Amino acid sequence: MNYFKSLLKAFSASAVFLTILQCKTTSDIPNEKTIMVASQTADCTGVAPMKCLQIKEKESDNWEMMYTNIEGFTYEPGFEYILKIKTEKIDNPQMDGSSVRYILLRQLSKVKK
Repeated sequence: MNYFKSLLKAFSASAVFLTILQCKTTSDIPNEKTIMVASQTADCTGVAPMKCLQIKEKESDNWEMMYTNIEGFTYEPGFEYILKIKTEKIDNPQMDGSSVRYILLRQLSKVKK
């Protein structure tokens, strides 16, 4: 009987621990995703006119402007990239800055276009 009580206590403690572990907010967990970067930049206007990377997550998506850089990534015109990136929330962004930081985890491909 003591064996079953001990087993039940261990199971209950494990269940509580796993429940607490699952309660982490998404801001605590890095958001990783794979994106495509177009072979050409596009004219865009943030604070001032500039050149923006064009990105999309799926082949079927339309290209979207990226108004900030990807830390650790060096863009070379004429190449299309597939990148694995991580996004992190910036707690106190500048007034004219992004509230998200993009960090290169891995360059999956680089194809001349």
